[in-house]
Amino acid sequence: MNFLQELNISLENPGVYTGTEWRAKENINGQLDSICPATNTVISSVNNSTTIDYEEIITHSQTIFDEWREVPAPKRGEIIRLIAEELRKHKDALGSLVSFEMGKIKQEGDGEVQEMIDIADFAVGQSRMLYGKTMHSERSKHRMYEQWHPLGIVGVITAFNFPVAVWAWNAFIAAAAGNTVVWKPSPKTPLCAIAVQNICNKVFEEQGYKGIFSLFIESNNDLVTKFIRDTRVPLISFTGSSAVGKKVATAVSSRLGKSLLELSGNNAVIVDESADLNLAIPAIVFGAIGTAGQRCTTTRRLFIHRSIYDQVVEKLIHAYQQIRIGDPLNTDTLMGPLIDQVAVKKFFEAISKVCDAGGKILYGGEKLADSGNFVMPTLAQAENHWDIVQQETFG
Repeated sequence: MNFLQELNISLENPGVYTGTEWRAKENINGQLDSICPATNTVISSVNNSTTIDYEEIITHSQTIFDEWREVPAPKRGEIIRLIAEELRKHKDALGSLVSFEMGKIKQEGDGEVQEMIDIADFAVGQSRMLYGKTMHSERSKHRMYEQWHPLGIVGVITAFNFPVAVWAWNAFIAAAAGNTVVWKPSPKTPLCAIAVQNICNKVFEEQGYKGIFSLFIESNNDLVTKFIRDTRVPLISFTGSSAVGKKVATAVSSRLGKSLLELSGNNAVIVDESADLNLAIPAIVFGAIGTAGQRCTTTRRLFIHRSIYDQVVEKLIHAYQQIRIGDPLNTDTLMGPLIDQVAVKKFFEAISKVCDAGGKILYGGEKLADSGNFVMPTLAQAENHWDIVQQETFG
C-alpha cells in the first residue's frame, strides 16, 4: 500500500494535531482501529484524544486566530491555493485512501479529492471578494461602510461517507474568511483526516503558520459533546443524521451559537409516462448504488407511472445484474462494500421491515462473501406510507 506511505500513515498514529504538534502518541485514552470495509481487517490504529489535548487545541486556535485574522484575505486565499496544488500532487494517493478506508470505489474516492480542489479554487476567488457596502450618512461629510469580520474558531464534525470533501467545503471557505478550524472526523475514517492534516500542515508551515487547521479523533462522544457545547467555538458545522443533527442544533442554539447542518435525505425520482428511459434508468441506478447507497443524496424511492411500471422494473433489474461489486480499489468495480457490520445489520433489518409490511423484494437482498461488508443492491416494491419507506435507509 504505497499510498499509505506517501500520506505518512503508520501502523500506529496520533489522534490529535494541537496546532503545534501531533499528540496522543501515548495510549492514554485507548485506541481505535481503522477497519477496511472490504475485508474487515485492521488497517492501522489511532490513539484517542484526551481532554487535555482538546483544551490545548482550543487555546491555540484562539491564539492563532488573532494573528490569522490580520493576514490580508488575498494572502489567506493564496495559502489555500497552495494547499490545492498539494492536493493535486497527492490526488491519486488520497483518493485511494478514501476508497480503502471508507469503501467507495476508486473513481468516487478520486472524485472526492477533486471536490476538495474545486472548493479550494472557489475559496481563492472568494478571498478577493470580501466586499462591504458604502452608504451615505445622515451626518454631513460622513459616509458609512460595512465590514465583515471572521467569527473565530469554526468547528467541523464530519461523517464517514465523505471523509475529506465535506471538511474541505467548510474549512477552506472558513480559513479564507479569516477563521481557524477545528475538525472532529468520524472515528470510522480517521486515517483520511490524518492524511489531509499532514498535507495542510506542510503548506502552512512552509508559509510560516501553524494551527490554522487542527483536529482531534475519539471513538466515544465525550469530547464531541464538550465541543458542541463549547462557547469558545461560535460556529459548529455538523454532517450526519437528522436525529443527531437535532441534538446538535439544540445544544448549539442554547448557547446562542451558530450551526450549519447537512443531514439525512429520503430522495425520490418520479418517472412519468413520457420519460426517456435511456436517460432515466442510468440516472436512477447511479443515484441508488453510488457509495453503496450511503449518501444523503442517494435515490431511495421511485414513483413509476403504471403504464410503464413493468418496463422500468425489468430494465432496472437488468441494470442491477450488470453492477460489478467487489474491491473498491479495482477500477472495474462499480459498487464497494457498506462501511461496517453494523451497516450490514441495518440493511437486513430494512429488508425485513419491508417484507413484514407486505412488500416484495424484486432483486437482491443478500450478503455477498464471508469477509467484507458486501451486499447486493436491492429493489423492493413497497407502499409509500409505510414507516420503513418514510425513514432513511443508509445503504
